[in-house]
Amino acid sequence: MRRDAVIGVVLAGWLSFGATSAIGQGLTPVPKANPKVTGVSVPNVLSVELADVIRAQGSMVLENPRDWAAFYGYNNDRPNLLPALGSNAEATKTEPDKNTYLVLHGQRGGDPSYDYGTYFLFRGHENGAGGKGYITRINLDADVAHRVTLMATKDDLGNPLPAFDGSTWYPWAQRLLFTREAGANGGVWQATLDVPSKVEDVSGVFGRGGYEGIQADSDGNLWIVEDVGGARGTVNNNALRPNSFIYRFVPYDKSDLKSGGGKLQVLGVKSKRHLGNIVFNTSDTADTAILSLDVRDLHTYGLAFNTEWITIHDTAVSGTTTPFDANALAKAQGGTPFKRPENGMFRPGTHFREFFFTETADTNANTQAGSEFGGFGGLFKLSQRRPSDNTGTLTLFFLGDVDHTSFDNLAFWTEDLLVAVEDRGDSLHAQHNALDSAWMFDVRLDFSHPSNQPIRILAQGRDPSATIDSALLGTTGFQNDGDNEITGLHVSDGDPSPNGILGAKTPRPFNGSWRVFYTQQHGDNVTYEIVPNPHVAEAVGDDDDRGRRDRN
Repeated sequence: MRRDAVIGVVLAGWLSFGATSAIGQGLTPVPKANPKVTGVSVPNVLSVELADVIRAQGSMVLENPRDWAAFYGYNNDRPNLLPALGSNAEATKTEPDKNTYLVLHGQRGGDPSYDYGTYFLFRGHENGAGGKGYITRINLDADVAHRVTLMATKDDLGNPLPAFDGSTWYPWAQRLLFTREAGANGGVWQATLDVPSKVEDVSGVFGRGGYEGIQADSDGNLWIVEDVGGARGTVNNNALRPNSFIYRFVPYDKSDLKSGGGKLQVLGVKSKRHLGNIVFNTSDTADTAILSLDVRDLHTYGLAFNTEWITIHDTAVSGTTTPFDANALAKAQGGTPFKRPENGMFRPGTHFREFFFTETADTNANTQAGSEFGGFGGLFKLSQRRPSDNTGTLTLFFLGDVDHTSFDNLAFWTEDLLVAVEDRGDSLHAQHNALDSAWMFDVRLDFSHPSNQPIRILAQGRDPSATIDSALLGTTGFQNDGDNEITGLHVSDGDPSPNGILGAKTPRPFNGSWRVFYTQQHGDNVTYEIVPNPHVAEAVGDDDDRGRRDRN
């Protein structure tokens, strides 16, 4: 049997939900996380049916470098990318973050005579020397010399771009949107597809906040997930107070987010304990808030909470586009705080009626909050009859524990299978002797039953560069992060029309135009594409050939 036919057979088996595995389309679970061992680098381990292919990595030179941007994953602020032996002086690592995949025609780059193809991966960079960021595009059809294009280092006013976290494509305005997770200095920026890209700060309509995840619904509303760490308790000194919010931006003109303006709303969740919403009570101490009964209720299986969207800023009322503090308004006007939610995604096939979001929480094995009070985070589901409705229902989908914790990015693999990745950080890696994992959940299951468990499909490794950085953490003058982190998990067919926004179609990885990407952030800053393992397909082909010979 020809290899392409074999792969088709294998994928057809994966894409029909098999009886051999309650979760995972027949993907073999990875049995354990990689351990954190001082001075030892380890490879990534994926389900045996999967492999990953490098599409870009940090030392790759940009085809059109300028300003502080010379490499995909490094600034040019130091003469050496990696430290010399016995030194901790290395270039600042840019940490490429959330991936956005688009199929486009007629894209230009740094070389006017070059054909850049049709398949592109965009992202902002989460870190940079002096807080300066930039936007890059991976040209998936291009040779190495043209593989990564620098799109912009400055905005339309000449200001250096900040470090970006989240990204998405907003088809109605034909703009890429990037978020900055920096509290009252955060916000939203929009960028054209040109090279150089025209980048505009649109935080005058979206507000300033610790924005990270951003996704559009079918009505053109933008749902934004905020990550702002709260105060640490005095007694509960390994736990953080809930301090982050879920927002929805309702535009007045989908074709022009900046000039058209709109309403920013915050999610309010009704308490089971008292009248009104679960709110950030300024009279509570951090210790009281960390172990409040409302927080425990939110992290209890089987409870359904009524929700409402509260308008906290309206450009039609304010009459200005002066940036405002969204987090402060959310607290003042009845929004419900969560323990560091980072990203959210609409479930395909629900017509944008179900929105799942992660909660990273305390990233500390010794959190006094434990699972009961959300110390290990979890996954939530927000349900509404229509995406623009002002009321809905919130439920806990999965309660984190020390083995499944610190959830950050997420993506729907199919309409029923959700993958969430961890961002434990170096301290929790050491405490629990486990690097990060990617977990696959069947959203049809009730995870309050101990027999229902997600499966690990990726055990993050640690590349040599991150291994060096982990050893250098805390040394005077060292400015980079340590262990690798999984980020930018992205499943998309690249459709740039409104019909292609995430959640509008049912994903089918490796089938037709559907592709899967993620970035191994920190260290070598490698962006991968996940593909079928060709050796598994080859083995199936060998078995098929043997069977045919036996039958003959």
